[in-house]
Amino acid sequence: MTDKKAFKPCDLVIFGALGDLSRRKLLVSLYRLENANLIEPDTRIIGVDRHVHDNSQFIEIAHKSLQEFLNDALDEAVWQRFSARLAYLQIDLTQLDQYKQLKTVTDGKTRVLVNYFAVSPFLFKNICLGLHQSGILTHESRMVMEKPIGHNLKSSQEINDEVAKVFSEKQVFRIDHYLGKETVLNLLALRFANSIFTTNWNHNTIDHIQITVAEEVGIEGRWDYFDKTGQLRDMVQNHLLQILTFIAMEPPVNLEAESIHNEKIKVLKALRPITLNNVEEKTVRGQYTAGYLKGKSVLGYLEEEGANTESTTESFVALCVDIDNWRWAGVPFYLRTGKAMLGKRTEIVVYFKQLPHNIFKDSFRDLPPNKLIIHLQPNEGVEIEMLNKIPGIDEHIKLKKTKLDLSFSETFKQSRIFGGYEKLVLEAMRGNPTLFLSREEIEQAWTWIDSIQNAWQHLNAAPKTYPAGTWGPVASIALIARDGRAWEE
Repeated sequence: MTDKKAFKPCDLVIFGALGDLSRRKLLVSLYRLENANLIEPDTRIIGVDRHVHDNSQFIEIAHKSLQEFLNDALDEAVWQRFSARLAYLQIDLTQLDQYKQLKTVTDGKTRVLVNYFAVSPFLFKNICLGLHQSGILTHESRMVMEKPIGHNLKSSQEINDEVAKVFSEKQVFRIDHYLGKETVLNLLALRFANSIFTTNWNHNTIDHIQITVAEEVGIEGRWDYFDKTGQLRDMVQNHLLQILTFIAMEPPVNLEAESIHNEKIKVLKALRPITLNNVEEKTVRGQYTAGYLKGKSVLGYLEEEGANTESTTESFVALCVDIDNWRWAGVPFYLRTGKAMLGKRTEIVVYFKQLPHNIFKDSFRDLPPNKLIIHLQPNEGVEIEMLNKIPGIDEHIKLKKTKLDLSFSETFKQSRIFGGYEKLVLEAMRGNPTLFLSREEIEQAWTWIDSIQNAWQHLNAAPKTYPAGTWGPVASIALIARDGRAWEE
């Protein structure tokens, strides 16, 4: 891991500083890091966008963004420190000669240049060329790349090729904010620091694993973007596959980035391909129709503003995933993710195998399996579901399902629980690549996803419908029921 003594102040340049990502996530995260005294004193934050503003106007925009999206009261002393770091440059990102303005606000001798690309990928090439021609890049300079990194393997390779002309692989930080969540990081500790799990984390003791990423919201004005992407490429390709690799990977040699990346890539390479031969058995595509959520009516996907009523883009995906290696032979991973679902929930459920013999038939005809439930949102924490004896002096021993609950907010009351972006922005400024994605990871994931996408296109079947405010199409229940299992609800 990076040595704290080696941390240097940064010139953090946010390209697309007036955009939604910057205003909702980046500025809020940076303010929270300021509040925790985690930003180096001499670090500067430079917003870049095409709109005409000066420093004071950008500071005012940042102030309004924090008031709107912070969910906490602004601390005036913290705000004064934070705002003193802010500067703004108007740059048309398509005009390469304008990048030389960055020379006036950056200092490569005393600060590391960290470039955050919070813009559409079609601008990545221009930004890289502009930075290169400006002459401000050094071997220490970095770039942070937001998803989506392409929409398939070919486009991903094209983007990475353009970036690689200017930045070496060790200078590139590909971000997936799920990898900054405490519970995802805790998977490393849970699996590799506790013998109770380390020695029981394989096909001998685990029956199957479920990963659910459910969203209550629909498209929220992003119809045109989302319809060209779909839930498989928007969510499964990055978030769900990243969670899966942390669950399924072998123990890394150490916590260095290369060791962790290598083990994750092995998992991605071991994913059994889903092709035209098995796509109908292993996948379900869904699209939400009008329904009700929390007592309010919800429009269907094809009724959203700007919708193409002929669209067959999926808003829901369920998958049965097999990993072809010794550890996970015969253990299916069930993944599902969708929009306009009954609740907002991101969780991992590990089902352990049932005991072969039951001596407690007075309580349970069949002993239910133990479960490890890992909540990523809305409330981060870990639960273990097990059976305990009900207190009493009855003739028979009676059992009841109980949970050992490790809620992060309750267990670590004195510790600040950060969101994903805070952790990752901080690690990018510190130059620690451990929680970011390597090019090989991205491309291996796209290879697997493209196979599914191509099979769907060949079948040309319409997605299964499900009413908004439910847990998805009936076919997704059948997907797991065929194996004698059920989704965790």
